[in-house]
Amino acid sequence: MGDLVFLVDFWEVGRTTRLQAQPPSHCLCLSYRQLLKDPQVLFAGYKVPHPLEHKIIIRVQTTPDYSPQEAFTNAITDLISELSLLEERFRVAIKDKQEGIE
Repeated sequence: MGDLVFLVDFWEVGRTTRLQAQPPSHCLCLSYRQLLKDPQVLFAGYKVPHPLEHKIIIRVQTTPDYSPQEAFTNAITDLISELSLLEERFRVAIKDKQEGIE
């Protein structure tokens, strides 16, 4: 798995962070959807600069009083919680189904 490199840029319109990951992880790319649920995140998106380059760039822009790194960390934590809940419900459903068959 590649390392994440955090490049922090401060723009006049809030704060922006660009995260570059090599090799690209599409799961990491989809974290932008979780970022968009945060009301303090003004913009979140990702791009693949070129199909032959094995990297992605995720851009996060937040309000001035909220760091993009904090927003990204919170989004990943929320995703982990949601996936844990999904896994737990899946296991219960499998157990219920198996008990119903037996």
